[in-house]
Amino acid sequence: MELLEILIAAGGVGTVGLVGAFVLLRGRASKTELPTSASTSRSTATKTSQDVETIDVDDPDVDLLEDDIDERVPDVDVVDDKPEESQDLAPAVKPSFFDRLGKARSAFTGYLGGLAGISRVDDDTWEDLEDALIQADVGVQTSMSLIEDVKAEAKEQKTEDGSEVLSLLKARMHRELEDKDRSLTLDDGEVNVWLFVGVNGVGKTTTIGKLGKRLTLEGNKPLMAAGDTFRAAAAEQLGMWAERSDAEFVRGSEGGDPSSVLFDGVQAAEARGCNIVLGDTAGRLHNKSNLMEELSKVRRVAAKGAGHVTEVLLVLDATTGQNGMAQAKVFTEAVDVTGVVLTKLDGSAKGGIVFAIESELGIPVKLVGLGEGVDDLVDFEPVEFVDALFE
Repeated sequence: MELLEILIAAGGVGTVGLVGAFVLLRGRASKTELPTSASTSRSTATKTSQDVETIDVDDPDVDLLEDDIDERVPDVDVVDDKPEESQDLAPAVKPSFFDRLGKARSAFTGYLGGLAGISRVDDDTWEDLEDALIQADVGVQTSMSLIEDVKAEAKEQKTEDGSEVLSLLKARMHRELEDKDRSLTLDDGEVNVWLFVGVNGVGKTTTIGKLGKRLTLEGNKPLMAAGDTFRAAAAEQLGMWAERSDAEFVRGSEGGDPSSVLFDGVQAAEARGCNIVLGDTAGRLHNKSNLMEELSKVRRVAAKGAGHVTEVLLVLDATTGQNGMAQAKVFTEAVDVTGVVLTKLDGSAKGGIVFAIESELGIPVKLVGLGEGVDDLVDFEPVEFVDALFE
């Protein structure tokens, strides 16, 4: 390759390329002569022919040129095009109930949509409306109660229009969920303990991880205790969440006593200056011990020493519908449940389970999962929830 061609090719990659071109030429003849004129098909302008001096690649001046280029070209680090996952704990934008409840809204409005065009609501219409609520997992008793109240109010207001009846139902559902304490109790100066109970697969460990990040952002110092000693890799999973959330972590031996893990967690929290212990628990046991008895024991042990149990949160999968209600009844008999965490609400077409839980069990829904992201576990907002179902 002629020197000019090498220089042109080198020029396509900048000054670093020029250095490479000179290095390539060192193995050639000591002198190379450039033609006195040249033209390139890539240029639209014609250059006037001119004499070009012969360049000796072994000339000291050429070495100086290389050194000069080296001094001007900074060292370049190889950068991976794929950015590393951010470890920043900055909070993300809160997900919207309206945006995330598309499935539930579609099903709910599908059941009730026909009512809006009815000019006169009769007995058959009231029965259809009640059936629609039951199909949405509102629950039989709750559905009957809601319809009776709306029916009485419609009679009092002398309204028979379908759209107006829907407005009355929406207002009644708002009232059903109002005036409940949905706060998460965190007492100052105490080693607070929040226990998470529920069957396997509902998302207890993931809920603890997401909540741990949130608590850290709020200025708390959480410790996660891996009390589910029977599920394979449960402790490892919680340990990963602890690392992501910048939280302390305590685990026991696989198959060990869950109560001892919680006890050790409380002691470690006191020693390390943590103000809250997030305790995972088993969803089932791999021996003949009764799960409910074991959970009762965990609850008692967690309150010993510096432990101050302020929340026992029942985690339910919203997609299980009335099966979740059956689970809730069993767990509330074993431990004093203070609130419900309803996961996968964005994936459920039957959001009415919220009403069944609160009206039939008297337990407030405190947190809901609206997605897979770490920031998608949010406080339950009843007004937003009901509005999202009807809009």
